[in-house]
Amino acid sequence: MNITVYLGATPGNDPALEPAVRALGTWIGKNGHNLVYGGSKCGLMGMLAESVLEAGGKVTGVEPKFFVDDGFVYDAITELIVTKDMSERKAKMIELGDAFIAFPGGTGTLEEIAEIMSKVALRHLDAPCILYDLNGYYTGLRMLLDRMLESELSTSEKLSGITFAKSLDDIARVLS
Repeated sequence: MNITVYLGATPGNDPALEPAVRALGTWIGKNGHNLVYGGSKCGLMGMLAESVLEAGGKVTGVEPKFFVDDGFVYDAITELIVTKDMSERKAKMIELGDAFIAFPGGTGTLEEIAEIMSKVALRHLDAPCILYDLNGYYTGLRMLLDRMLESELSTSEKLSGITFAKSLDDIARVLS
């Protein structure tokens, strides 16, 4: 299975992030899955790719040319796909993915997983959409989705394909 993971290119300041991202990468690699991610060697992205590779997995990075030109490429990955811009990168990552995980990240992560959530809600994408709610990181987003339901601006049917996972075990259960 190709698992597309969206996450930050910085390490963040929560000491739980590094061990959790490395555990996720190890799980992906040891279970015979392939990682699709943004291609960077920096921060959480680099840690994830490194842990997948160390566990014997394959890693496909999808990176826009301007990031390649700026030297953010992780040279050790299995495959690098260079795109002309961020829009093309997002489309390629969706095309390659069989499942989608949002690990804690910044505005780019939020934008990317929001598109997946919308496609899943509209039934334009039949794939697991998982928000890794490590230490309550995505609690605010979950509250917003609940507010959409309360306001009758969405339905539980539309949101049924979106999962909030508190742990790697939760993620493994969804993907098994």
